[in-house]
Amino acid sequence: MRGRPQSEACDYRSLPIWAQNRSSSHSTTPAAVESRQDDRPAVHRPLTQTHLHDQPLGHNPRVKSVVLLSGGLDSATCLAIARADGTEPHALTVLYGQRHLAEVDASKRVAAALGAKEHKFVRVELDAIGGSALTDDIEVPKDRSEGEMAEIPVTYVPARNTVMLSLALGYAEVVGAEAIYAGVNAVDYSGYPDCRPEYVMAFAELARLATKAGVEGRPIEIRVPLIHLHKTEIIRRGLDLGVDYGLTHSCYDPIDGMACGRCDACLIRQKAFEDLGMRDPVLAQRG
Repeated sequence: MRGRPQSEACDYRSLPIWAQNRSSSHSTTPAAVESRQDDRPAVHRPLTQTHLHDQPLGHNPRVKSVVLLSGGLDSATCLAIARADGTEPHALTVLYGQRHLAEVDASKRVAAALGAKEHKFVRVELDAIGGSALTDDIEVPKDRSEGEMAEIPVTYVPARNTVMLSLALGYAEVVGAEAIYAGVNAVDYSGYPDCRPEYVMAFAELARLATKAGVEGRPIEIRVPLIHLHKTEIIRRGLDLGVDYGLTHSCYDPIDGMACGRCDACLIRQKAFEDLGMRDPVLAQRG
């Protein structure tokens, strides 16, 4: 760690160096699967639509997916959507050297509650590079206005989404998944450049060119069902699918594992719940 206070450091010794698998005992009820609308590569199809092969789930192997699961609100919603789409979701959580393990603990709760087939943990030490308030000894901004959040903040982690999507791409090839679900959002996204549609489109093209599946004409699709949704719309969608947002964790700078209520992530989700006439269940736990 680069000068990080010891109390905030991640204790990776409690986890295996590369991966930990967990087969879930939770059953999944498949939803109707949308048929493929055209044969264009995934990069040329609308990002907000779902495209799966039109295979009857009762007579063919289930369609597998990989879901990037941080333990936050958006990724939990993505896992629920992947399940509702009729896929067999394999959750992937990346320990990238973040300041705390609270979100990793949340990912375990969410994966169990939403019936992930498998939950894999992979460690990549981006804290060795630093350069972000989430991986280095840099103060997390607090109490920022919406206008201030439009600027790229110091909580941006260089190359994080590229690294995570690359790991998900490899995992998808190994398990034979047809799609990767990621909770990137271009509306309430704190200005992160790797949450924009242009970035996702570019990575989808990379996935087509850089994988055995892509070369053989079976490109792995990058699905970002939340990309154009406001946080209120994401929450509504998740609630409709049975997501318990009290299990999630979004805070950038938790205090004793509890949400601070003042960082960008806390403020964005708190406002969204308030706009829906609700109280954020995570902040409600603080009393």
